Amino acid sequence: MSHAAEVRRRRTFAIISHPDAGKTTLTEKLLLFSGAIQIAGSVKARKASRHATSDWMEIEKQRGISVASSVMQMLYRDHVINLLDTPGHKDFSEDTYRVLTAVDAALMVIDAANGVEAQTRRLIEVCRQRDTPIITFVNKMDREVREPLDILDEVERELGMPCVPMTWPVGQGKTFGGIVNLRTQAMTVFEAGRERRPQDFEVIPLAERERLAARFGQAFELAAESMELAAGASPAWDHNAFLAARQTPVFFGSGVNNFGVMEVLDALVDMAPPPRPRVSTAIINRQTVEQVIAPESDTFAGVVFKVQANMDANHRDRIAFVRVASGKYTPGMKLKVQRTAKELRPTSVVTFLSQRREAVDEAYAGDIIGFTTHGGVQLGDTITDGANLQFTGLPFFAPEMFMTVALKNPLRTKQLQQGLAQLGEEGAIQVFKPDAGGNMLLGAIGQLQFEVAQHRLKTEYDCDVRLEGCPYTGARWISADTPVELREFESAYPTRLAHDAAGALAYLCTSPYDVRLAQERFPRIHFHPLREHAGLALQVGQ
Repeated sequence: MSHAAEVRRRRTFAIISHPDAGKTTLTEKLLLFSGAIQIAGSVKARKASRHATSDWMEIEKQRGISVASSVMQMLYRDHVINLLDTPGHKDFSEDTYRVLTAVDAALMVIDAANGVEAQTRRLIEVCRQRDTPIITFVNKMDREVREPLDILDEVERELGMPCVPMTWPVGQGKTFGGIVNLRTQAMTVFEAGRERRPQDFEVIPLAERERLAARFGQAFELAAESMELAAGASPAWDHNAFLAARQTPVFFGSGVNNFGVMEVLDALVDMAPPPRPRVSTAIINRQTVEQVIAPESDTFAGVVFKVQANMDANHRDRIAFVRVASGKYTPGMKLKVQRTAKELRPTSVVTFLSQRREAVDEAYAGDIIGFTTHGGVQLGDTITDGANLQFTGLPFFAPEMFMTVALKNPLRTKQLQQGLAQLGEEGAIQVFKPDAGGNMLLGAIGQLQFEVAQHRLKTEYDCDVRLEGCPYTGARWISADTPVELREFESAYPTRLAHDAAGALAYLCTSPYDVRLAQERFPRIHFHPLREHAGLALQVGQ
């Protein structure tokens, strides 16, 4: 198969939702239906001995929530589908934002009883900033839920784009009869059961209207009425509008009962886009120059959007998750980390099916591959076969909460330093080393990040730590027009400066006024709320 044909058969998407909308369950059902796994794990971690296939970390098993983003690859209808499951909890939104930079489409899961919830809004905003096409799945139709027209109306308002229903529910809760597929003009009849496969569901053509009305009674009549209303209010399906993130197709179903899932899997193949061109930057003569890199290009290039330490407790390794942007990866090829210009020599390169890893024979644009390393790779790094490219757009948000790390046993200092360096590199939490010395600082977006960091330091690095309060309430990354100005700023605020895990300089604030006062005093120092921007500015400044 030609290089271009291989790229065309790739689909790379993330599943996004508010916690408890059923995202991890849906992830498993998609894997189950594609044949990627034989048995679906149970998601309710506290009640079951089997844990969800995509939740492998100890703390996830205890809490029943997805903390780390998982990557899974599957084959379906001769397409290679790369699925990225993301943490739904708001305290881990940074990880989710970074995952959204690595995908070409998003599958938004909505709880039919709750509609669009707070965390989903933030993720929608990220998708909209990047013009990422969104497929919508309204889950849990077998429960007592809101009217489908109300849900469509809310999704439309929140997304800021029209909804085009592709399936329509007949009844809900105890009267849930099934879904009408508006593309095939047939009704699939609902039956509860976790082990059911697509071929097990009965399908009745809409042409047999009398039979459907007799069997489902008022629920069918009401569904027929609301379908007509929805058809009148919705625009015609426009595939180009969907690709430009100006329309969303909507599907209804019940993930836990395997119902309505097949239609979503088919939509991913039929509607979601293959890998698209990406913009890279290069700094030539102190000027930032942009280039568009086509996915079919011969140049191998990829972006590290996630680094995960200790996925395999036996090996203490670190995996850099790389989204291939262009070219073809083959084993043994020479690779370079653009930031350091050093050769990358991974001990192994793998694709993922949750905890299962397989050695990569070849990978194309759109694929997610894991480089097993022992350091030298950071989030946001561009890896190429030698070409001078740098992809940007991987965000690090300024922390909103800080705590100091106090080690209970001082003899474990070396292990603590190693643990913090690795947690910082993988972006699980932001780690700052104060320039003036003293205890290390942890910066987070949400409280749960601190709990996870503390838990992982103990279980993975055998470091029992106390997290203590500190006066800092925020940070800004620093860049300057000239090295002289930067030195003057550093002399003025020696106790307020720290370096993060990537070696970037940050100014620590105790109140919102700190930055304003420092900015007035040093107008040619730049304060960045996102590290991505700071990193680029620092390169230009040098």
